[in-house]
Amino acid sequence: MIFPIGDDNSDRTTTPVVNYVLIVINILVFVFLQQLGTNDRFTYAFSTVPAEILTGQDVASPIRIRDPLTGGTAGVIEHQPTPFSVYLTLLTSMFMHGGIAHIFGNMLYLWIFGDNLEHKLGHAKYLVFYLICGLLASLAHVFTSSGGSSFIPSLGASGAISGVLGGYLLLYPKRRVRVIMLRMLTEVPAIVAIGLWFAFQLINGLGMLGSSSQEGGGVAYAAHIGGFIAGLALIKLFAARRGQPEAPRF
Repeated sequence: MIFPIGDDNSDRTTTPVVNYVLIVINILVFVFLQQLGTNDRFTYAFSTVPAEILTGQDVASPIRIRDPLTGGTAGVIEHQPTPFSVYLTLLTSMFMHGGIAHIFGNMLYLWIFGDNLEHKLGHAKYLVFYLICGLLASLAHVFTSSGGSSFIPSLGASGAISGVLGGYLLLYPKRRVRVIMLRMLTEVPAIVAIGLWFAFQLINGLGMLGSSSQEGGGVAYAAHIGGFIAGLALIKLFAARRGQPEAPRF
């Protein structure tokens, strides 16, 4: 796998304040509200539950998940009451994470790729683009969940960040990205770094079709794929009248 650690920011002349604020909010929510992932009451109350979105009804009591192989209980999800409309969890869940590794990976990708997109779109458009991609990613996950998996909460900024990656890929396909690959530090075009990432999401997402595993090892691949496609589809609309995509860099 390729692990990105930075990209070419030589042409960025604006301060990506929105990107910084998004990163700070995610960290503050994880540290102080989720208490580094230990506050299950908060996490279950404000994460997105596909069954709640599909029915509009809050699931406020524990749900037993059946093992499709044995017919027994695979686990119990300790759902908590949501203090407002369940549809708002599509937004709140975008600022929550399941663990330190989860938030570290997401914030790293947002730090590397988000600033360039904010420079291109402008602060306000970038924020709207980010939120829309996140919402569409969550809906992609909701509408591909079924059975017991529809009661499993989802959370994380991955869907919105996937949209950022999709937009970045279209606007900056040749931009050099610094990566660690095969234990070596090197540079590759964005189309390689992001393309391999998306291929991994697609292969794993398709591999989960028909699988007995509920969440693909805890990863909502449909949200990643949905967010990425949303970013590809929307970026040209948001980037309109702010210049053309950059010339290829070699």
